[in-house]
Amino acid sequence: MTLRILSLSTLYPSAARPNFGVFVERQMQAVMRRGDVDLVMVNPLGVPPWPLSRHPLYAPLRQLRFDEQRGGVRVLRPRFRLFPGIGGRWNAALVKSAVLPLARRLHAEQPFDLVDAQFFYPDGPAAVSIGQALGLPVSIKARGADIHHWGRGKGTALQVLDAALGADGLLAVAQGLADDMAALGIPRDRITLHRTGLDRTVFRPLDRAACRTQLDLPADAPVLATVGALIPRKGQIFAIEALAHLPGAILLLAGAGPDEAALRAAAETHGVGNRVRFLGPVPHGDLPAVLSAADVFVLPTASEGLANAWVEALACGTPVVTTPIPGARELLTDPAWGRMAERDGVAIAEAVKGLLAARPARAEVLRGAEGFSWEANAEALVAHWRRLVNRRRG
Repeated sequence: MTLRILSLSTLYPSAARPNFGVFVERQMQAVMRRGDVDLVMVNPLGVPPWPLSRHPLYAPLRQLRFDEQRGGVRVLRPRFRLFPGIGGRWNAALVKSAVLPLARRLHAEQPFDLVDAQFFYPDGPAAVSIGQALGLPVSIKARGADIHHWGRGKGTALQVLDAALGADGLLAVAQGLADDMAALGIPRDRITLHRTGLDRTVFRPLDRAACRTQLDLPADAPVLATVGALIPRKGQIFAIEALAHLPGAILLLAGAGPDEAALRAAAETHGVGNRVRFLGPVPHGDLPAVLSAADVFVLPTASEGLANAWVEALACGTPVVTTPIPGARELLTDPAWGRMAERDGVAIAEAVKGLLAARPARAEVLRGAEGFSWEANAEALVAHWRRLVNRRRG
């Protein structure tokens, strides 16, 4: 039986934001390749009122098509009113208002079997409301910050809990994240583990010397890399501080975000400005060259579920230094795969030094990414959806 799924994801790539939620797109492309799911992706776009709508962050969103095909997936992009910095608590209701009329029309044309939310907030509460209106089961996935931030935030914590209690099934990318959800009052036995995927045709070990030449890096200098939005939660500032304790090392920062000016200033303050390379928003398909050029991948994050970037680094043969959060402890179970350190420049530098002094063989590092694929991820996701649909139908 073909499943017809309506999936909501406020993070999804577009021509305006090509790296925005790439992991969701890869997952859904793998779902569509199976041939047993008819999927409609809804990517609600938050656009603030004028004159903020003319800001470079938002103006390109107004040019995006409402309905497009991306990699075999139909993507619809209704707009909702966004109030940057102050409106987070209202976003779920605004997403619902933008999506529900569209969902009703599509459901009347060809009924859906299930409503899916790819993030717990704002997608989750909106999906539950839509599912209730259409009489459909609902699945919500937790990925990390959607629980750690919105699940504890004033004005959003109760919405997250209510959505969890109202959904038919819940997913979490790591056991530790499921435990964090349970601490918020979400029944632990209703949460299913659903690990991330990996495109092994893209993320694989490349020739390190060739990658360093491509990136204009010295052949023999220690190279660290970090990938992610330049925001406080990702902790690039601690990687910069660590560089001050790693003579001659170079740090590659792949990503863009509001912290860039502060990070550049911090690099100068710590005397490492000439050893930090700001690469900007590197296309997802180009990341393997950055990861393969590096000796160590560093992500001093405050919170994650199970970061795609950890798995992608391991798949390129590059060990990881990150914080001792639950998802990292679940993944990095072999010393060859990486080490954990607190969000402190000296501690991170010591962990990096340990890996540089006893470099694990690439073959050993690669074992850390075994079992991860988008095909396995899609199979588990579709099986989860089918269980919920069958349970509702009795």
